[in-house]
Amino acid sequence: MVILHRHHDALGWALRLTIVALALATAYIHTTLGGLMFMANAVAYVAFAALMVVPLEIASRHRWLIRAALIAFALGTIGAWLMFGARYWMGYLDKGIEIALIALLGIEMLRYDGGPIPVARRTWHLALLTLRRMSGGR
Repeated sequence: MVILHRHHDALGWALRLTIVALALATAYIHTTLGGLMFMANAVAYVAFAALMVVPLEIASRHRWLIRAALIAFALGTIGAWLMFGARYWMGYLDKGIEIALIALLGIEMLRYDGGPIPVARRTWHLALLTLRRMSGGR
């Protein structure tokens, strides 16, 4: 069951713009850290921010997948920092931003996609369809 709200209301716009701002903030922090890995992280966050607002039909239709991928990416970034990251104030600030980003994406997922369970089901079906197509099946 998908909840059919549109992000054209004031709350929807505020939520979406805050998500984009948080993604861009963490991208900026990653650019200040130096190194290819951090720059790649920054580029990914900028790309996700753009995908959250780009007015293309394909992006609008698959925004549920973009949200899920951004949550997974932020969780992966947090996990990598927990395992290998330096413990200084900028790292803690960035993890706070990423946690807030995940929370807001979760709210948007509940609001527009029905929550994480329907998104997981859609992702599973998409993966199976992709595998069938790649194997030449219908």
